[in-house]
Amino acid sequence: MDSTHEVFNQPAPLTGYNLFDTNRPLADALKHNAPQLQLDPLRSLGAEIGSIGMQTHARLANIHPPVLHTHDRFGRRIDEVEFHPSYHALMTAAVGAGLHGAPWTGESQSPHVERAAGFMLFTELEPSMLCPISMSYAVTPALRSNGGVYADWGPKLASRWYDPALRLWRDKPGLTMGMGMTEKQGGSDVRANTTQAVHTGSDGWGERYAITGHKWFFSAPMCDAFLILAQAPAGLSCFFLPRVLPDGSRNEIRIQRLKDKLGNKANASSEVEFHGASAWLVGEEGRGIPQILEMGTMTRLDCALGTSGLMRQALSLALNHTAQRQAFGRPLIEQPLMKNVLADLALESEAATALAIRLARAFDHAGDEHERLMARLLTPVAKFWICKRGSHFAQEAMECLGGNGFVEEGGEGVMARVYREMPLNSIWEGAGNIMALDLLRGLRKGDAVAALAQELAPARGSDAALDRLADALPARIEAMATEVEARRLAQDVALAVQAALLVQTAPPAMVGGFCASRLGGDWGHAFGTLGAGVDLDAIISRARPQ
Repeated sequence: MDSTHEVFNQPAPLTGYNLFDTNRPLADALKHNAPQLQLDPLRSLGAEIGSIGMQTHARLANIHPPVLHTHDRFGRRIDEVEFHPSYHALMTAAVGAGLHGAPWTGESQSPHVERAAGFMLFTELEPSMLCPISMSYAVTPALRSNGGVYADWGPKLASRWYDPALRLWRDKPGLTMGMGMTEKQGGSDVRANTTQAVHTGSDGWGERYAITGHKWFFSAPMCDAFLILAQAPAGLSCFFLPRVLPDGSRNEIRIQRLKDKLGNKANASSEVEFHGASAWLVGEEGRGIPQILEMGTMTRLDCALGTSGLMRQALSLALNHTAQRQAFGRPLIEQPLMKNVLADLALESEAATALAIRLARAFDHAGDEHERLMARLLTPVAKFWICKRGSHFAQEAMECLGGNGFVEEGGEGVMARVYREMPLNSIWEGAGNIMALDLLRGLRKGDAVAALAQELAPARGSDAALDRLADALPARIEAMATEVEARRLAQDVALAVQAALLVQTAPPAMVGGFCASRLGGDWGHAFGTLGAGVDLDAIISRARPQ
């Protein structure tokens, strides 16, 4: 034998396919939640981001992370972050698809659902650069509280032109915005913030302040402006802080360093200091907390959407690998134990998709009282449960690839990137305990018991385990006097709503497998422990990406 390096039984990478056309769970969720939605834009986006060219951009943006330049070569302070060209190519595509602002233009009958589907698809390609996309989406409604700023910035925040240059807003065809909320001593407890705001006058953008202090997490610092929290005389308040001031000069924002993170490598997360930086009041002094909660609702939706997209990508990679890889005389995907794992992952992925898109529908009908209540309840529930399941899901999907899944390079290196990204959405915008507490607050807003009963009603009688859970939830909600069991309640509300949605959107095999395992107790403590009665082949066939 002369050759020792013949390569065989190694799967071809998953590339050159339409992410939308091959995602049947997403298509069915859209049909249920927005039946009138025109799908051609999503189909075009699915083809674009499934191409080898865009996948190459995603890889390059991650292996060439952003670089901070605090000074130019002459010693002048510039505080600029340099990105690889592939990062800008990805941003151009995301902005061009309207993922940052399309819901605010009035161009779609179901703008939040359409944007949610696009956001999930794009997450499969590259999630980390979607941070400024998500923040731009979330801050726009809050910015309306300052009429002068919104008149100048609103139209360009919805523009589909991406311009990375750091220059005056009026000279740019499109704008992006970020947020700066947490400080090193407070984290989620923003009431502990110490950054100070001193009133300095007023102009066409309203009341102007000088901001002095810091932010511990200041993500995407090359955005054109930020909404931040600072202590004003009347208390914690929300401010609009641009990077370039109306006279064309740079604002006094000093980038101290970029975070060295586990994942999210293409995105620049920074620590900054404000040295008398100019900012304009948004809303009323002392009302910063309600405004950040409004913005947080939008970004928490994106956490659920993002993790759902990552689940779909991890599942697709696992299915692609196991369909091609031979072991013990047949493809891995035909091995009984592997079938159980893949089917279990497929159930989890489809349930996450169904819940995330349902939540987006609530934002499209904010004037409806039921939808308003469901948005209030399902936002923390979906953010908690979907994101909490993500890391475990990614580890199991990675194991389907064996050692190849643990390697960063090549086509299957995407799995390692997904794995490193998964924990972030569970932490960002409030970790699990914050979400559970937020659910308890939401239960006090309106008749939550009646809203949940109405939501579950279409699925009543379809599965005995679902009926038992639905029957038990009202008493549990009414008896919830302490915080101790709040996480368990969030879990069970999520499972009940997911099951009810699958009854309305998924084939019987999916419904039976999900209810038997997640609600009926015919399940172990790890993925791949479905009962013998589950139709594994039907579930896997529905989930396959090609």
